[in-house]
Amino acid sequence: MKKIFGTLGIAFLGGVIALAGYKTLIEKPQVIVEESVEPTLRTVQTSYTPTVINSSSTPTDFTEAADKTVHAVVHVKNTSIRTQQNPLAELFYGSGSGTREFKQVGTGSGVIISPDGYIVTNNHVIENASDIEITLNNQKKLKATLVGADKNNDIALLKVDADFELPNLPFGNSDNIKVGEWVLAVGNPYNLTSTVTAGIVSAKGRDLDGNNNIEAFIQTDAAVNPGNSGGALVNTRGELIGINTAISSKTGSFIGYSFAVPSNITKKIVDDLLEFGMVQEAILGINIDSSVKDIEGVKIGNITEDGGAKKAGLKVGDVIIKVNNVKIAKFSDLKGQLTAKRPGEYVNVTVDRDGEEFTKVVKLTKLIKLPISKVLNTEFENISKEDKKKFNIDGGAKIRQTQNLAFKQFEVGKGYILTKINGKKVLSAEEAVSMLDNSYNSRNRLLLEMISPTGQIERFRY
Repeated sequence: MKKIFGTLGIAFLGGVIALAGYKTLIEKPQVIVEESVEPTLRTVQTSYTPTVINSSSTPTDFTEAADKTVHAVVHVKNTSIRTQQNPLAELFYGSGSGTREFKQVGTGSGVIISPDGYIVTNNHVIENASDIEITLNNQKKLKATLVGADKNNDIALLKVDADFELPNLPFGNSDNIKVGEWVLAVGNPYNLTSTVTAGIVSAKGRDLDGNNNIEAFIQTDAAVNPGNSGGALVNTRGELIGINTAISSKTGSFIGYSFAVPSNITKKIVDDLLEFGMVQEAILGINIDSSVKDIEGVKIGNITEDGGAKKAGLKVGDVIIKVNNVKIAKFSDLKGQLTAKRPGEYVNVTVDRDGEEFTKVVKLTKLIKLPISKVLNTEFENISKEDKKKFNIDGGAKIRQTQNLAFKQFEVGKGYILTKINGKKVLSAEEAVSMLDNSYNSRNRLLLEMISPTGQIERFRY
């Protein structure tokens, strides 16, 4: 057995020696060389041209506009006298014992628009005020008087007397502002005087839900809070482009959007108050078709006989798309343009008529607000000299239009003349409305005497 293992060991050792000798003396060693080769670059033609911006502009700077504005924006303090009734005091201590008067103080902002002391603010800032005090940016206080106010557009005009020229802001053209443009809101929120906030124009021609009037506000995201009302909205040149008026908020504080009356509307109201003492409203002489919702523009639903629209050749069904080259997308846009104009002015009205565009020159007429009886839901106008002569009457109130269902049932409508109410003669439309609305209640009924368009006397109990 030992011989066998010895023989195998000698054989294995001999094989190893033989293999080592072959590798060393006969077989050449293989050398592997890794070579790094630069890839060949390919040129590819493309249509892309890089944009190179060589701009020397600097970041937007609001300091100049802010400095111009803060000195022309004032703090407005209004004091009103309120009366409070205590029924229990009246009962136990006699008549007059439960009446108590107290002062209520409100604050807001205003904008000086002339060196001689005219100041624009909101109507709601000074409404029912018995005393108005303004504080300049240098803390000097002055008494102000109310020149006039327009509740519909929430604008009021004040006047102060000073022995020096007051800093003031020039009006800018609010039609020229663009969505995305930088603006500053300057006012006195929470009695923090001379506060400046910045934002952009978020929208134009904005009409607020829940508001009784159709408005055309400038919407911004510049922070506006209670006390800012009546303050200035200016562009980066320091031009007045709006009067800050309202915010959209569930909390009463700013949550992202604020609204301003455009400067073009504000300036027109100021001019009217100074010249006429009241606002002169301009109209085209049309009624709109509000049933159409899916168009961009304002569709004409009716044209009045004595308006400028008919004389200019506008027709029912025309869609107004521009006024003086300003785009009209909705009724609030049209309302804003007309509110900034005066009766007698001419405007270029572009309409879409069955796919073709026409531009007509329309002379604006004055809106005449007629007395409306809430009791009868009827609009009246004064009778003419011809009516007086034709029916041999001294006065009366002619029905212009009515929504009274009882009248419609008996075919009483436009052209009927109301001559007596409960046996008392009616001399004018205003008198008729006053008598109707003050006389009617749950215990008293109305006996109305009217003359029909054919001259027949008719009586109605209402």
